[in-house]
This record gives sequence, C-alpha cells and structure tokens, in this order.
Amino acid sequence: MTKFITEEGLKKIKEELENRKVTIRQRIADSIKEAKEQGDLSENAEYSEAKRQQAENEARIAELEFMLKESTVVSYDAKTTDLVQMGSRVRVKFNGSEMEFQIVGSNEANPGELKISNESPMGKGFMGKKKGDAVEIETPGGKMAYKILDVK
Repeated sequence: MTKFITEEGLKKIKEELENRKVTIRQRIADSIKEAKEQGDLSENAEYSEAKRQQAENEARIAELEFMLKESTVVSYDAKTTDLVQMGSRVRVKFNGSEMEFQIVGSNEANPGELKISNESPMGKGFMGKKKGDAVEIETPGGKMAYKILDVK
C-alpha cells in the first residue's frame, strides 16, 4: 500500500537512514569488537547489549528502506494554495480555541508537533477544504466542529 510523504519527510528519512548505516553501524561494530576482546562472550553483558543494539539498528534500517520504497512524495501545489493539501498548514478554530496543524503523510505524523496524517480523521476532513469552510469531523472523542481560518 502506497503511503504519501512530503519532501521534508523524505529528507528526514534519508538522513536517518544514512546516519544509521554509517555512524551508528560503525559505533555498534566498535562496541562488539571491544566486547569480543574481553574474552568469554557467554557472560559478557557489553557484548549482549551491543548485539541487541545491532539487531534494533538493522531492523530500523529495514523499516526505513521499506518506507522509502513504498512512499510517494507529494509536493505542495503552489497554484492551489487556497485548498488544504499535503504539506499545508491549516489554522482552525474549535471550541473557542485556535490551533494550527500541518497535513503530512502517516509516516511523518507527530501530534506533539501538530503534524497530522492525511489518513487521520482530521487530516481526511481538512483535505480539499479552503479558508472559511466549516468542517465536522468524527473523532474518537465524538464529533468536532472546526472552522478553517487560514491555509498556508
């Protein structure tokens, strides 16, 4: 299943992948080498920990490579800046409060940074809408009414 990703998200994945393949792999290899030099590996906690880190790193590398293979980069279309699309920043009003979200691919979603997935209920609800639109979205907490104040 193809996942959508922004240019920014693609760049972050590529940077993490490069760091894990070059820097982290080498650091773990050095740790394994040092632990082996200590002798008996059966009771060597440093060796066991380095091998665990190696397995985790290799699993994450495989995950990142899969993301790159399965992702389609969606560019922000500057001609339709009035419509919410991938990469848009959407300022909304709800329950008397204002918030600004960025619409990103599911691999980039980070609620703490107010980056919401285009596949989430809110992301789906905002996509294709424009400034001034009222949007009602069914969320896990119930129906929420949003007014789109601005799209950047």
